[in-house]
Amino acid sequence: MGVDSRTAVCCYGGVIAAGSTSVSFPLLLDSSGLARSGSTVCEGTGVARQDVIDEVLYLRSAGLDLGKRFLLACVRVPNPKRQGTWSLETERFGTTPAEVRRLLAWLTERRVELVVMEATSDYWRPVYYTLQESLNLMLVNPAHLKGIRGRKSDPNDAAFLARAGASGMVMASFVPPRAVRELRDLTRRRTEVVVARGQEAQRLEKELEDTGMKLTSVLSDVTGLSSRRILDALIGGERGPQALAELSFGAARKKIPALVEALDGTFTDHHAFMCRHYLDQIDHLNTVLAALDARIAKLMGDHDQDIENLDTMPGIGRRAAEIIIAETGGDMAPFASAANLASWIGVCPGMNESAGVAKSGHIRDGNRNLKRVLGVAAMAAIKQKGSYYGVYYRRLAARRGRQRALVAVMHKLATAIWHVLHDKVKHKDLGADYFAKRDPERAMRRMVREANALGMTVRFDPIPAAA
Repeated sequence: MGVDSRTAVCCYGGVIAAGSTSVSFPLLLDSSGLARSGSTVCEGTGVARQDVIDEVLYLRSAGLDLGKRFLLACVRVPNPKRQGTWSLETERFGTTPAEVRRLLAWLTERRVELVVMEATSDYWRPVYYTLQESLNLMLVNPAHLKGIRGRKSDPNDAAFLARAGASGMVMASFVPPRAVRELRDLTRRRTEVVVARGQEAQRLEKELEDTGMKLTSVLSDVTGLSSRRILDALIGGERGPQALAELSFGAARKKIPALVEALDGTFTDHHAFMCRHYLDQIDHLNTVLAALDARIAKLMGDHDQDIENLDTMPGIGRRAAEIIIAETGGDMAPFASAANLASWIGVCPGMNESAGVAKSGHIRDGNRNLKRVLGVAAMAAIKQKGSYYGVYYRRLAARRGRQRALVAVMHKLATAIWHVLHDKVKHKDLGADYFAKRDPERAMRRMVREANALGMTVRFDPIPAAA
């Protein structure tokens, strides 16, 4: 590894220990950029020695520690005066467009090969977007870079980012192109508006409970056609339960006797004002949703086939398919395999092992928008009759619990999404008999055990082929 002149190390028997004097650890840089240590033999120690090769991917790297008002940039380059050591140059810049352009010129002048920055809040966005066209950037997860306690400072953070990027210690985050980022903004905003509309409907229902009326006990949708006609009449001054119940429409007319009983309450002018306010808010949000849907549909023109293929998956409709396209870009090139996509979403189990003991490994945060979609889709998929996902869920829930089984189904759906988008094919359900066909003998043994438990025997004979 590259060690600067302020670090003293001693290497013996494969153990690296801190020293007390300021020396440099000699490293030789070959033409490929690899830092290699010399090979030594320890005689009489009984310790097998091995050459240590520290891979330096970039000789000239930079780290950016971002803040709201300013950032610190640190450039790390080989020290020309002392082989195997590194020189650090730190500079402070503002975050205004002019200062970011000055940063770009400063980094270009120093011929930096890689620039590493943390995804700090949203402060990284204007800096990243300005530098990405001219420099090789790497955006990393702050959770992967926790500094040593007691040595936390902005210059140290910038220097550590430069060193981590040069030696390949960190992985780059997925930053989609501008068109995909715009789609993300639209679909995420639409999700927020849908949630807000649901909250307004809940407030409307709470206001009706204050009147003593049990409208939602008879009509489940407080914003449906029959409910809106009844509410508009209440706000307009109608108070007769029978007259209000007669305003119901379609299948709700079968519930008129129940509605007459449920609409017997005290509806005051204050309730009328509040209900009108909530209904106006719901109407406004519906208008916003219609505008967002139109804008998203316009930008999704190139992904019609992908949306159609995703729509064949259980629990995934058009809106869910649009969210999947917006979050992943519809292109599986950044994800080498289905496992990579599942890990990025955050639906695969973590690993937490110490001293040979495997501890509980919780799933990581990942992409919360896709995780929400997969959770809803998984709950719908396990309820479908004849579905592979339902059988898989029940098999796993019996051993590991329902919550773990649901996450496992989400993982299966993520795998299916990768194949649908990567291979450009429709989804094909494996069927409820998949496990029985995969291992027929195991299925027969299970049936024999169940028959024996009932005090009976069972014999299996092959069905003759149809003539």
